[in-house]
Amino acid sequence: MQLGKSSSAVDLRIVGRYESLRELLLSGPYARHLDRLLAYWALPTDRRLPLALLGRKLGDLLAVPLSEIAATPGIGHKKMSSFIALLERAAETHPAELPILGPAAPKWRGGSSNGDGNGKPSEFNPAGVSEADWARWRASVVRNGLEAEPFGRLAPSLQGMTRAIWNAPLGQYAGATLAEIRAMKTHGEKRIQAILAVFFAVDALTAGMGEQIHLAVRLAPRLIDRVERWADQTLQCRCVPFAQDLFANYVEPLLEQTRIDAPQQVVELAESRLGIAGPMASVRQAARSMMLTRARVYQLLNEISDIMSVRWPAGRQRTRELIAMFLAEAAGGLDAPELAQFRAAAELFYPG
Repeated sequence: MQLGKSSSAVDLRIVGRYESLRELLLSGPYARHLDRLLAYWALPTDRRLPLALLGRKLGDLLAVPLSEIAATPGIGHKKMSSFIALLERAAETHPAELPILGPAAPKWRGGSSNGDGNGKPSEFNPAGVSEADWARWRASVVRNGLEAEPFGRLAPSLQGMTRAIWNAPLGQYAGATLAEIRAMKTHGEKRIQAILAVFFAVDALTAGMGEQIHLAVRLAPRLIDRVERWADQTLQCRCVPFAQDLFANYVEPLLEQTRIDAPQQVVELAESRLGIAGPMASVRQAARSMMLTRARVYQLLNEISDIMSVRWPAGRQRTRELIAMFLAEAAGGLDAPELAQFRAAAELFYPG
């Protein structure tokens, strides 16, 4: 594209818009923008991107005349329009929204490309994640000290996440760009989407939080947090709850978490073992009713245990403490009728 040789309205609009954006982006408040590659503001859904320019720093592009940029091989009117659109995104990115990874990262209070334009994130859209979005999300993880949290702990559901990253810490990806992650071996779209979903969720929850030096952020699955709070209170008061309380505060939320994370066949097995729709079934009875071998039933039971190990790692110890306390406090011991379902649940979610 040769600017200056044509006086078309399209050329004039491009020149005029470029000059105003250039003046803004070269001003003092936008100094941190200049070290970012132009690709930082590109989205996976963008079309007709100026590929020849994406690998260049914004500051380098703004330092040369527009005519030189337009003369780049492969850059025509449509790609110049895309170039201007990327500059507009850069100009719309407030300097405070460009994170510095590390403990001193600035607080981000804006929205993402997945938001509603008012700083409020909306539904997760993996196809619309830019490097700018990703940088904000991983900065939120680092800022809140969540690098050691495993992906499986914070995932919306484990059904859409490969087991290979259930126990992988968020910090494993917090220092990498999207382009670097996409280039990793065995990282297909399914795995990448699962990674993005967790970082998005963390940022959506913590982005608008202020900072209080005497407080820390603690994230946990909602249902697990409910069980853990109840377990701590029960251990503190050293009282044996009634059967309905045990069901409502331990059995039901952990079963509901299983429904979120496990395939239907696993859920049906869990329900039969807990006697949700009838008497509690033994492994032999469950195998017969589900027309499975006992070996397969044990495999499915292991899946439940694996889910709880990542969702509530402290659950095994808490459950042991509850059992020990019930044994000490309940006159009838653990075999008392009102504790039968709790005993089955403890063995289901944390066997052994």
